[in-house]
Amino acid sequence: MNTTKHWPKRALILSRALSRAFSDTPSPTFPLKHVTRSNFDSALSELRSHVRAADFVAIDMEMTGVTSAPWRESFEFDRFDIRYLKVKDSAEKFAVLQFGVCPFRWDSLNQSFIAHPHNFFVFPRQEIPLDRTTSYEFLCQTTSMDFLAKYQFDFNACINEGISYLSRGQEYEAQKRLKSLNKDQLTNLSRDLRETTDLPLVRVADVLFTERMKKRLSEWRDELLRNRAGGAQDRGTPNDLNQQFQTVFFKMRPALSLNGFTSHQLSLIRMVTRNHFKDLAYIHCNGESTSEEFVVYTDSESDKDRLVEEVKNDYQRRAEMKINDAVGFRHVIDLLSSENKLIVGHNCILDIAHIHSKFLGPLPLTAEEFVSCVNKYFPRIIDTKILLNADYTLQRKMKKSSTSLSSAFSSLCPEIAYGSKRSVLSHEPCVKVEVHVGEMRSSNWNSGAKHEAGYDAFMTGCVFAQACSHLGVDFQLHSASGNLTQNEKLQKHMNLLYLSWINGDIIDLRTGNRTEELLGSNIIRKRFRPILFKNIVLLWGFPSRLKPSMIRDCICKAVGSTSVISIYRIDQTAVFVQFSKAELVSDFLNLKETLEQSNDAISVLHPLSQLLEGGNTRAASYGTYKEICASPISKVLFADQAEAVGIKWKTELLPSSKEESQENNSFHLESSAVDTPEAFEKSKIRKKEDSSKQKLCDDIIDSFIKAEKIRRSTNL
Repeated sequence: MNTTKHWPKRALILSRALSRAFSDTPSPTFPLKHVTRSNFDSALSELRSHVRAADFVAIDMEMTGVTSAPWRESFEFDRFDIRYLKVKDSAEKFAVLQFGVCPFRWDSLNQSFIAHPHNFFVFPRQEIPLDRTTSYEFLCQTTSMDFLAKYQFDFNACINEGISYLSRGQEYEAQKRLKSLNKDQLTNLSRDLRETTDLPLVRVADVLFTERMKKRLSEWRDELLRNRAGGAQDRGTPNDLNQQFQTVFFKMRPALSLNGFTSHQLSLIRMVTRNHFKDLAYIHCNGESTSEEFVVYTDSESDKDRLVEEVKNDYQRRAEMKINDAVGFRHVIDLLSSENKLIVGHNCILDIAHIHSKFLGPLPLTAEEFVSCVNKYFPRIIDTKILLNADYTLQRKMKKSSTSLSSAFSSLCPEIAYGSKRSVLSHEPCVKVEVHVGEMRSSNWNSGAKHEAGYDAFMTGCVFAQACSHLGVDFQLHSASGNLTQNEKLQKHMNLLYLSWINGDIIDLRTGNRTEELLGSNIIRKRFRPILFKNIVLLWGFPSRLKPSMIRDCICKAVGSTSVISIYRIDQTAVFVQFSKAELVSDFLNLKETLEQSNDAISVLHPLSQLLEGGNTRAASYGTYKEICASPISKVLFADQAEAVGIKWKTELLPSSKEESQENNSFHLESSAVDTPEAFEKSKIRKKEDSSKQKLCDDIIDSFIKAEKIRRSTNL
């Protein structure tokens, strides 16, 4: 029987069978624990137990943006310290709206991981008053917000129900403020009880009011004593006084709650209580939104002192509880830090910077200080992007596809990404993962929650688990020891984060130093030629019509045809110029300075005249670029940023160039007899070089004058 002619029919039958396998039993939506203010306390309690039992915890975040200006993107020409400054700026400018936390625990019985994905909505709401310098402003990048909206991000839930937080620094300031308020409260209590200065009773109304208060307080106290002795209760108190005086219990003592009195009247009541009743105490208490006033009966002076101490302690407890509540989501960060678990992220340098900025304290100016603090609180971090790019086996498994989180998840974890029914198409075993959220347990679902932080944290953990499996990590062995971080195959990848994915710059969180990518890394980025930052000049403010190629031509005509290796565009107002030699940097800067100072008709004929047209062109060495990037200001255009930072000069000469003439002038006065011959020869060489540079400039100008004369004579 010839089966060839029947293959289309068989293919159709197989296609329909597979379709039914995927569609007949629709998977439930992904079981994700959404956490807001309303359920934060209970969710935090559950999360504590999950984190303590976890082998590792995966994290992810959703932010309001990534770069505050186009020129703050990560560039090929960014030095290592500049890359950190750009990460720092992003973490300081933008807010975290969602924080995903997903503990993973190895289940030895079922040979699978159990994941508990949590999706926290976070919003920087001011719950308690802080100092005026505390800012809760943040930027929103339109592309990022549009991206979140595309994936149905619930902005209303975030703003209305998002969990607020205090950083460690803010909590410390709140505690200091609490101590100050406690001191004021104690002072007020002491004043109420011990002050000897009386208010002058000038008005007749005040005299009548104090007499009435003496009578009312005396009647109330006498009634208390009669009731204590078993006497009959007097019910003849006027109705108006019943409205203003209500008998309550305050700190287990009989008290009168004072209502409807003016502040002046309360001061008179305080004076009457202090001067005429040894066994009564006037107490002022600050409530949540209003203050309350009481006259409290005490048995003795020692009881009165105990009452004051109880009031003080009660106020302190309430204030501490309020601060503790305001700490909010930072309790999650403290939990992850205190449990000392392995933290797993994907391309997570920005996530770690946000954690530092939002929950630990202000980001330091240098990468070295940054990693010192991070390593203190989170000594074990693995970036799955590092892991994927450092192993040939994983790269082959991914078939050289993108190492983005979603691509890695689809390539390495198809059974999880597409549901268990997809296993019929999978040829390699996949690490099994079961999701537990409350009473719900599932290993089969739709992956429709992508780009929610909780789901992305889950994907990150799954990618890490699968990568570990490919590397030969025995989960069963490490589950018994309880420490996955001791695995030698993982240790060489630990605490390494991509500071820049573009160039493959890796920062070592243990030292703060730059580390080269491992041998298995993606080779594509090696196409970039090495960059010598001392050979770079920063140009900005030039005429907008000039393209990088035109700028290159101008400079090559002035300095030499092979002087410029490359031009890198920062934005429409600025470029990097990489020279072939370091000495050409000073040559170019000196030439530009000379031309701008001459300001004569001849300079118009110079090749650089096109670049200097308009008088706004600025030039500097690479160090100025760092100064501009370090500023917290963020203007859209680089030229505007430089001006806002305060750079007004046109040309920044190199330090050695600035100091040369001073050294030459003071040479004979400062040199000793021993080093005079050597210094003299150096001086001669410098003068000869300066003369050569000036001659080169003069020759170029003369050649352009001659050319201009020939052109004019030809036209005539």
